[in-house]
Amino acid sequence: MNILLLGSGGREHAIAWKLAQSPEVKKLFIAPGNAGTGLTGINVPLDINDFESIKLFVLENDVDMVIPGPEEPLVNGIADFFKEDGLLCDIPVIGPSKSGARLEGSKDFAKAFMQRHGIPTAAYRTFNAADLGAAKEFLRSLKPPYVIKADGLAAGKGVVICTDLNDAEREATEMLEHKRFGKASEKIVIEEFLSGIELSVFVLTDGNSWVLLPEAKDYKRIGEGDTGLNTGGMGSISPVPFADEEFMEKVTLQIIEPTIQGLKEENIDYKGFIFFGLINVNGNPNVIEYNVRLGDPETESVIPRIKTDLVYLLKKAADQSLDTAKIEFNQHFAATVMLVSGGYPGTYQKGFPVSGLKNKYPSEIFHAGTTTDDSNGEVKTSGGRVIAITSLAADSAEALRLSYETATQINYQGKTYRKDLGFDLF
Repeated sequence: MNILLLGSGGREHAIAWKLAQSPEVKKLFIAPGNAGTGLTGINVPLDINDFESIKLFVLENDVDMVIPGPEEPLVNGIADFFKEDGLLCDIPVIGPSKSGARLEGSKDFAKAFMQRHGIPTAAYRTFNAADLGAAKEFLRSLKPPYVIKADGLAAGKGVVICTDLNDAEREATEMLEHKRFGKASEKIVIEEFLSGIELSVFVLTDGNSWVLLPEAKDYKRIGEGDTGLNTGGMGSISPVPFADEEFMEKVTLQIIEPTIQGLKEENIDYKGFIFFGLINVNGNPNVIEYNVRLGDPETESVIPRIKTDLVYLLKKAADQSLDTAKIEFNQHFAATVMLVSGGYPGTYQKGFPVSGLKNKYPSEIFHAGTTTDDSNGEVKTSGGRVIAITSLAADSAEALRLSYETATQINYQGKTYRKDLGFDLF
């Protein structure tokens, strides 16, 4: 079959790497892709939100399945676009309808959904610009730290945690009155701060049944010891030691099953991945957020641990037969170290040549922010997060050692990475 994968990051390279291993794949297209995805399939210059251009490409190239990597095309309704088009309606899109994508596209919708279905999450209230006074009053009723979230998509930057009440009130004003995140912060969610340790849990669902994928923990802060600014993710580890059988049973009964059942009860069409951003509070899981796709950089740790053919699983999701699917995991630890640009997540330069990519390593190299120079074939940096390095080993220490060893051998100007991944787990 011919598959079109949408996206250009480390997540997409990891997915493309796995898809390319399937004997069912005839042609794999990645739009727009990066220097790494070009090694596993054919990069095509499509805008992931230009649905008409995607339609034309799909029809001209006999594409049998579309897999959106990032959230934006899903929130913009690509699944509905295909379903409602007479020429596209038989081509599965692995992702939820626009209605289902509100789980990620609207923090207010997600929190209300959890409340309706009894899913454990922090107490919250939603406010718009007319409610700024009430928002400040609500902040004063809470104990610090204060969690303020832009309602809509804000490129991963829409969540702010303040330790000072004045800072929190200023943030609320910036979001609501000054439209700090544009349309995304026309509404904000203010919620109770939960203290604990976070992890990411993933399922693939066909709308009725679901299969559990390996869990992971990612590291968002730029600095060691989880200090400094938030990033898109500086690395990830899978499995998560505290996510034992007892904890995961709670996740299943209290979070996953009520979520799937809630989608069914509300007649929301959902065939695709659900990412549960969880926090372990004294042994009890709470939902911090939903995402409607796989995470990044968690995917770079999760995908290499899935032994089962990914195309087999995606076809089961598309034809609603996941109840008959079997999934097998690699029991080894996976450790992913992200190499980023100097200055990231603030201002950074790009266009620097990347060396060391052609060497043989005991690690998988997943490209995130790279491009190929058409004039000489040289790989250059093109983003804040540049390369994800994933290693598998029988124990976490060895997996991390291998990834860090590889990290020293791939170089470009300004290379930065965290050297303390797993510090809070092991």
